[in-house]
Amino acid sequence: MMQTDTAAQAGGSWKTPPPIRPQAWFPGRIIGGAALVLGPVVWSAGLFLRYLTRDSGTLTPGRFGEFGEDFAASSQLAAYVHSPGLVTAGYACFAAGALLLWPAFATLARIVAARCPGLAVWGGTLVILGLFARLYFAGVDQAAFQLAETRGLDEAVEIVATTYTDISYGPWRIPVSASACQYVGMVLLAIGAFRSGTFGSGRCLLFLWSGTLWGGVLKASQLFDGVVSNGVLCLVFVPLGIQVLRDAVPELRAESGSVQSCRPIRWLSW
Repeated sequence: MMQTDTAAQAGGSWKTPPPIRPQAWFPGRIIGGAALVLGPVVWSAGLFLRYLTRDSGTLTPGRFGEFGEDFAASSQLAAYVHSPGLVTAGYACFAAGALLLWPAFATLARIVAARCPGLAVWGGTLVILGLFARLYFAGVDQAAFQLAETRGLDEAVEIVATTYTDISYGPWRIPVSASACQYVGMVLLAIGAFRSGTFGSGRCLLFLWSGTLWGGVLKASQLFDGVVSNGVLCLVFVPLGIQVLRDAVPELRAESGSVQSCRPIRWLSW
């Protein structure tokens, strides 16, 4: 009792450093595992919804502005005017997927870092930078859609076409540079996941395939180059996320000897 009173008079536990918990890690088992499960699912759902709008609001040849018929931006604006709810849902799920995937990639990097710290640190950092760039692109997409709603499709297409380079590259080209980081980061993280035994060659190839997804403003989602190529990320991340939630990943435990010092590397493996 006297010790409690003395601690309270001195400021209580707030002036006493909390004990060190070596088993703790960021972002943690619950957040990291849930992100690994939900992130790729929400991300893929967004791509699928965006794919469903591919034929919405077909433009006549004279309404493409300076984009030309081969560029997706004008057709995405037309799709929004035709089906604003569906387009908004697709782009919103895609942005939510990017938010959920950063703790997922951070968790994967934490697992890989137990054996390949250099590849995990650089790969994870570069991939997360690319995800941050997607949020910038999401903001530009939303601004363009609101422009089409308030000013009309033709004026919106003309304005976006004349300013597309500036708004898609961003100030000092920081967003587009961060977006390019994802391609290098995915390669580094895939190599680390393979060398550490986290993924076999099969999952590494699927992981790399998902990393080829385009980046930028008002991009159209295709069935193969979009929905399928990133849907496979569910096959890679969801089982790992379940393992993390069940505390069945030895690399995330603090007990000594819980992680084998080495694993045999097999080129043909899952």
